[in-house]
Amino acid sequence: MSRIIDSLLKRFDKAVEANVRSSARSYGRRSFLATTGTVLAGAAAGLPILPFDRRANAATGDEAADPCSYWRQCAIDGFVCEESGGSITQCPPGTSTSAVSWVGTCMNPDDNKNYLISYNDCCGKQAVFGATFCNNNKGERPGYRMGLYNDINWCMANTDKGYHCTVSIVMGQAE
Repeated sequence: MSRIIDSLLKRFDKAVEANVRSSARSYGRRSFLATTGTVLAGAAAGLPILPFDRRANAATGDEAADPCSYWRQCAIDGFVCEESGGSITQCPPGTSTSAVSWVGTCMNPDDNKNYLISYNDCCGKQAVFGATFCNNNKGERPGYRMGLYNDINWCMANTDKGYHCTVSIVMGQAE
């Protein structure tokens, strides 16, 4: 019985080898890589694209396409919380607001007045893969001006130091 299996395996091995050698003579490595790349790109294009819930900015109109262009986000540096269960002013469930934050001054186009915006990081979870990341540096100052520097993990003052997203809270009108 084992002789029969050995004989079949040898025949199969020779057939595969002959087929591979024939293909190698007909097609080069570059052709193989090009075909493989085309197949992979075609497969990726066929994957479904998941929908995004952008209702938080839809009420204001023109910034619905880009949550980073909303007027309150003029000095934000982080992921927006609206896409992970929170809102523009509230952290998502399971996270806590950072004990410290940075402040920006943004102009509201509806009344042409400047407002102080407190940017608080939401801490305790990892950032959401695929969430919108905004990096608006209007008015940012060097790192030695801590309250005006947005490139810090502001969760450092919290027990849960993992950064999740950032909220934008209007503190009042700027003088």
